[in-house]
Amino acid sequence: MPYPEMTLLAYNRDVIENDFIFGTPDRDVPGTPGFWLALRGNEMVMRPASGALELPFGLEPLPGPHAVSPVYVGTWQGKPLRAVRLEPEAAIPEPFVPVAAGYRGEALTEAQLTLSGLARQVLHWRDRSRICPACGGAPTEITGSFGARCTVCAREYYPRIHPAVIVLIRRGDEVLLVRKPDWPADQYGMVAGFVEFAESLEECVVREVLEETGLTIRDLRYVGSQNWPFPSQIMAGFVAEYAGGELVVDKTELETAQWFSPASPPPGLPPRTSIARRLLDRHAPELVAAASRP
Repeated sequence: MPYPEMTLLAYNRDVIENDFIFGTPDRDVPGTPGFWLALRGNEMVMRPASGALELPFGLEPLPGPHAVSPVYVGTWQGKPLRAVRLEPEAAIPEPFVPVAAGYRGEALTEAQLTLSGLARQVLHWRDRSRICPACGGAPTEITGSFGARCTVCAREYYPRIHPAVIVLIRRGDEVLLVRKPDWPADQYGMVAGFVEFAESLEECVVREVLEETGLTIRDLRYVGSQNWPFPSQIMAGFVAEYAGGELVVDKTELETAQWFSPASPPPGLPPRTSIARRLLDRHAPELVAAASRP
C-alpha cells in the first residue's frame, strides 16, 4: 500500500475497496435489481439474516416516501448499489429494521458504516444541489460525475467536502483531551475545528488549540485523515507537543479540557470508529490501555 494504514478507518473508501466500485448516476441501468443504502434520519435500514445485518436487495424493497430520490453510487459485490433517503415518517416493512448508523453506533460493521457515510454524503449533496444558488434555476447532472449544471445560467457545481482538523497534544506521558457539553456522559475527545479562509491545515490546528485552550504547540505533524460524513467533511489528523501556556478553556466551545495520563486516565474515550481514537491507539497506547481497564 503506497500510503499509511491510517486510511483503514470507517468512512474511508479503503475499508470497502474489495467489494465496492465507485460509479456515477449516469451509469445506472434502471430496472436492474441491486443493493440499497436506505437512510431514515440517523438510521440505516438493514435486513437481519442469520444473526447478522445485510443490505436490502431488490428492485425497490423500500417504497418510501422519499425525502431524496434514489441515486446510483456504484456496485457492491458486483451488483448495483443505490442510495435513498426516506422521509422521517416512512414505515419500515418487514423483514427490514432501522439501525443506528452514527459513528457511536456499534451494530454495523466498519464496511457498513462506510457505506452509510457514502450514502449520507451523496444524498446531502443531491439535496443541496436541487436549486442553482446563483439564479434559482434547476441544475441537471453532468455526465460522468456527481456535478450539476444549471439549465438557466450554465454554472457548474460539484460536491463540496469541507476540511477540518483534529490534534492529539502530548506533554510527557500526558495527553490533552477535551469534552463538549452535548457529548455522551464521560466521553472525551480532542481539539478540532474547521479551516477558515486563507488558512493552511497547520495554521488551523495552531489557531484552534490557542482559541479553545490557551495553549501553544510545537512539532506539529500530520499523520492521517478520515472522511467524516456528518454531513460532508474530511478530518485531517495531527499530533503535536505542548509548547507553553496555561490551560484556559473556551466555554463557548468546550465544557472542559484536562491533561490525562496512564496513572490518571479519562473516564471515557472517543468512539472506536473515529480518527480521534486511532490517534490515541497509535500515539498514546498506554493511556488507552489504562482507560479501558474495568
